[in-house]
Amino acid sequence: MTRQSTRSLAAGVAMLAALCSAAPAHAQSASPASPAYPAKAVRIIIGTPPGDSADASARSLAAQLARETGQPFFVDNKPGAHGIIASEAAKNAAPDGYTLLLSTGGPMAINPSLYKKLPYDPLKSFEPVVPLSTGPLYLVVNNDLPVKNLKDLVAYAKAHPGKMSYGSGGSGTTQHLAMETLKKSMGLDILHVPYKGSPAVLQDLIGGQIQLAFDAGASILPQIRNGKVRLIGVASDARSPLTPDMPTLTEQGVPAFRAVVWSGLFVPAGTPSTAVAKLNTLVNQALRDPAFAAQMRAQGGEPAGGGSAEFRSFLQAEISRWAKAVADSGATID
Repeated sequence: MTRQSTRSLAAGVAMLAALCSAAPAHAQSASPASPAYPAKAVRIIIGTPPGDSADASARSLAAQLARETGQPFFVDNKPGAHGIIASEAAKNAAPDGYTLLLSTGGPMAINPSLYKKLPYDPLKSFEPVVPLSTGPLYLVVNNDLPVKNLKDLVAYAKAHPGKMSYGSGGSGTTQHLAMETLKKSMGLDILHVPYKGSPAVLQDLIGGQIQLAFDAGASILPQIRNGKVRLIGVASDARSPLTPDMPTLTEQGVPAFRAVVWSGLFVPAGTPSTAVAKLNTLVNQALRDPAFAAQMRAQGGEPAGGGSAEFRSFLQAEISRWAKAVADSGATID
């Protein structure tokens, strides 16, 4: 065989080997790919009834995600038991990315210290996906109370120990624990009156049956703007953009006082990381949409967003912070 024919044969063998080695990869790429997530309807469980601010936020989010993905997202209301019913339903759902939980600081950060037995663990039963919104509590008083700021309130309360009362949406709620923390910080004796939700609190606050309350922006800001109650402080690290002229409670003398309500999206533990990452991306995209962000603000919250790992760290810090508030308040539920 000539040297030239030998070189030709070697080149042919090399080409054949290359084609053979490429064949499996070609066969693999030609096989049907797994469907992109989401490929069907997605359920969002929430622990509040239809019609409240959390429900409105969930439905706005569902509509936005449906537009982004072309798949239906629907809200499944499971109210009751401080969010436990909804949390347990989500915990027991298949971890496939098609059941989500929209929850808040109450069920996720307060319940672990409030309940002696809880059928879920916020950090073990769920994977935090993304924070949706955040907003401070606002401290308000009845218009007939002769106080205009925190200094006035503290002086009046100390001059009338045990004679004033405040309302909350129930024992162990963020509003209740925030006021108990404020009372402890300032040495105040004010009676707690628990109600079944914010509407009843506001009705009696406006009517003068109770003298003060903490509440979230969605509930209280319309009453402040309409002159039904008087705002005397904001429980956040910085002034709220919704009430920029009102000093925070820390500015008014309460050391490092912060009581923030927040909401976020969770999935059952074991949900594929690809689904978690896709959901995080979709929600962050939604929060950057000006129209959707405006809807969130209209419902009382400031759009949040961010990474899943950071959200887990935030949740761990919130659990620790509210554990102290629960201990200080003495509130427990069997």
